Amino acid sequence: MDKKATILVVDDEHGIRQSFNMVLKDQFNVLMAENGKEAIHLLTTNSVDVILLDILLPDINGLDLLEKLKAIDPNPEVIMVTAVKEIQTAVRAIKLGAYEYMIKPFLVEDVINIIERALEKKHLVREVAYLKNELQRYHPFQEIIGEDQKMKDIFELISTIAESDGAVLVQGESGTGKELVARAIHNLSPRKNQPFVVISCAAIPSTLMESEVFGYNKGAFTGAVRTTLGKLEIADKGTAFLDDIDTLDVTMQAKLLRVIQEKEFQRLGTTKVIRIDVRFIAASNKDLKELMEKGEFREDLFYRLNVFPIELPPLRERKKDIPLLIDYFLDMNAKKSGKQPKRFSKKAMRILMEYDWPGNVRELQNLVERSFTITKGPVIDVKDIATFDTGKARSKNMTLKEAVNTFEQQYISEVLESVEGNRKEAARILGIHRNTLLSKTAGLGLKKA
Repeated sequence: MDKKATILVVDDEHGIRQSFNMVLKDQFNVLMAENGKEAIHLLTTNSVDVILLDILLPDINGLDLLEKLKAIDPNPEVIMVTAVKEIQTAVRAIKLGAYEYMIKPFLVEDVINIIERALEKKHLVREVAYLKNELQRYHPFQEIIGEDQKMKDIFELISTIAESDGAVLVQGESGTGKELVARAIHNLSPRKNQPFVVISCAAIPSTLMESEVFGYNKGAFTGAVRTTLGKLEIADKGTAFLDDIDTLDVTMQAKLLRVIQEKEFQRLGTTKVIRIDVRFIAASNKDLKELMEKGEFREDLFYRLNVFPIELPPLRERKKDIPLLIDYFLDMNAKKSGKQPKRFSKKAMRILMEYDWPGNVRELQNLVERSFTITKGPVIDVKDIATFDTGKARSKNMTLKEAVNTFEQQYISEVLESVEGNRKEAARILGIHRNTLLSKTAGLGLKKA
């Protein structure tokens, strides 16, 4: 049972309202209205979870009021209350969105049980929305790997700030693991059992940003065929991760600033204020101070987010972590594929250690996954990473024969791919006999088409 839930009782009889209040006040926040006008006002100005709605009201029919209340905010579960059992009325109430139909007189236990079931349904609806949001994302690893002192300092900082509710700004190059840091903070915080919702600012078109973040009511715009929760509403009581926040336009920055300050917003298509309890973590791969100087990022939003700044180092500045990451990714791929474990040869490892990794950990993960997949034996050698552009770091560690073989493998692979594996056509383009091509593909370990 959610003790913080708010129940709105709508009944014109003073005694009935007081009876509900006596029954519910110890477990819930109770609001009371004696007519439709008061009910609309209270729903517009408060966050309500369940409504107990009498059908006979002095200024409006209860069913008509149900329709109006659902138009204002479809989220509260509505329990209709009446002294007369009429099947047609009950059916219409359910069609209009009522959760249950309760007949007077009723037992206290029945009231509590119905409210508990209504709250459980409301919770499940929100959970389903959160799970749909999570299923759209793939989490490549479950923990942050690192023994470099820079990473150890970050681990300590994460542990320190996790207990706080202050905003966090994580900055670093693409692929350094900013979302992992955000998830680590959430998982170590008191909010760990609540939603962690990712708002990918770069992936959402600016024209759709408001509807994605704030949600919208049915009919708010062309195509809004049903009321949809925004990501902030799904994140209530949990954490909202604003990835690539530098890509937000200035107008949306201003709206987001207000939400962070006031912890409230309005869905598109309604004037109802929705209050939320959310911790904000933002991430950027650009220097926000430079964007501020150019007038592309709001100074007040920067300082509102930068309560706890975290700067992630690129992989080239913590190369001692490369072997740890490689072992982790190799193990992960072995478990995922069900294949035997593999390792990199000493020469291949030297190449990977000397490479600068402009794509950082994400680039390394992709290399390990592809190498693990295409390598037949238990050892991943230099030729198996030849298709990756590791530049000078690769070539200066090879003998001439290895460099020639590496180039041949890469070039022949590209030609074969361009002709969809047609050996005859590939041999013509390469200017060699088909038998020579077959011999080279076998000698270089290329798969036959």
